[in-house]
Amino acid sequence: MKLRSEFITQQIDDTQVMVAEGGEVFNGIVRSNATAAFIVDMLSEEVSRDDIVDAMCARYDAPREVISADVDRILDTLRSIGALE
Repeated sequence: MKLRSEFITQQIDDTQVMVAEGGEVFNGIVRSNATAAFIVDMLSEEVSRDDIVDAMCARYDAPREVISADVDRILDTLRSIGALE
Protein backbone atom coordinates (compact mmCIF):
# COMPACT_ATOMS: atom_id res chain seq x y z
CA MET A 1 0.00 0.00 0.00
CA LYS A 2 1.04 3.59 -0.53
CA LEU A 3 -0.20 7.12 0.13
CA ARG A 4 -2.03 8.47 -2.93
CA SER A 5 -0.11 11.16 -4.78
CA GLU A 6 -2.99 13.62 -4.33
CA PHE A 7 -2.22 13.78 -0.61
CA ILE A 8 0.48 16.24 0.38
CA THR A 9 2.13 16.34 3.79
CA GLN A 10 3.95 19.18 5.49
CA GLN A 11 5.70 19.27 8.84
CA ILE A 12 4.80 22.32 10.97
CA ASP A 13 6.68 22.39 14.27
CA ASP A 14 5.86 19.03 15.91
CA THR A 15 2.72 18.32 13.85
CA GLN A 16 2.40 16.79 10.42
CA VAL A 17 -0.41 18.24 8.31
CA MET A 18 -1.89 16.40 5.31
CA VAL A 19 -4.25 17.78 2.68
CA ALA A 20 -5.60 16.44 -0.60
CA GLU A 21 -4.53 18.46 -3.62
CA GLY A 22 -7.59 19.76 -5.41
CA GLY A 23 -9.98 18.56 -2.72
CA GLU A 24 -11.60 16.02 -5.07
CA VAL A 25 -10.60 13.01 -2.99
CA PHE A 26 -10.88 14.50 0.49
CA ASN A 27 -11.83 17.99 1.56
CA GLY A 28 -10.16 18.69 4.86
CA ILE A 29 -6.95 18.68 6.85
CA VAL A 30 -5.49 15.76 8.77
CA ARG A 31 -3.16 16.56 11.66
CA SER A 32 -0.90 13.74 12.76
CA ASN A 33 1.02 13.23 15.96
CA ALA A 34 4.56 11.83 15.77
CA THR A 35 3.39 8.22 15.65
CA ALA A 36 0.86 8.75 12.87
CA ALA A 37 3.36 10.94 10.99
CA PHE A 38 5.90 8.10 11.11
CA ILE A 39 3.34 5.81 9.46
CA VAL A 40 2.35 8.40 6.85
CA ASP A 41 6.03 8.99 6.04
CA MET A 42 6.52 5.25 5.53
CA LEU A 43 3.59 5.30 3.11
CA SER A 44 5.48 7.61 0.75
CA GLU A 45 6.75 4.36 -0.79
CA GLU A 46 5.07 0.99 -1.30
CA VAL A 47 5.02 -0.75 2.09
CA SER A 48 3.08 -3.54 3.77
CA ARG A 49 1.22 -3.34 7.06
CA ASP A 50 3.69 -5.80 8.57
CA ASP A 51 6.63 -3.65 7.45
CA ILE A 52 5.06 -0.68 9.22
CA VAL A 53 4.45 -2.69 12.40
CA ASP A 54 8.04 -4.00 12.35
CA ALA A 55 9.46 -0.48 11.91
CA MET A 56 7.25 0.85 14.70
CA CYS A 57 8.34 -1.98 17.02
CA ALA A 58 11.98 -1.14 16.31
CA ARG A 59 11.39 2.54 17.04
CA TYR A 60 8.96 2.53 19.96
CA ASP A 61 9.06 0.65 23.26
CA ALA A 62 5.56 -0.82 23.33
CA PRO A 63 4.04 -4.30 23.05
CA ARG A 64 3.61 -5.51 19.47
CA GLU A 65 -0.13 -6.02 20.02
CA VAL A 66 -0.55 -2.36 21.01
CA ILE A 67 1.51 -1.16 18.05
CA SER A 68 -0.43 -3.43 15.66
CA ALA A 69 -3.75 -2.05 16.91
CA ASP A 70 -2.49 1.53 16.54
CA VAL A 71 -1.24 0.88 13.00
CA ASP A 72 -4.57 -0.70 12.04
CA ARG A 73 -6.49 2.27 13.46
CA ILE A 74 -4.39 4.79 11.54
CA LEU A 75 -4.54 2.76 8.31
CA ASP A 76 -8.33 2.46 8.67
CA THR A 77 -8.59 6.23 9.06
CA LEU A 78 -6.41 6.81 5.96
CA ARG A 79 -8.53 4.32 3.99
CA SER A 80 -11.74 6.03 5.08
CA ILE A 81 -10.63 9.33 3.54
CA GLY A 82 -9.32 7.67 0.38
CA ALA A 83 -5.67 8.41 1.14
CA LEU A 84 -4.32 4.94 0.29
CA GLU A 85 -3.76 3.37 -3.13
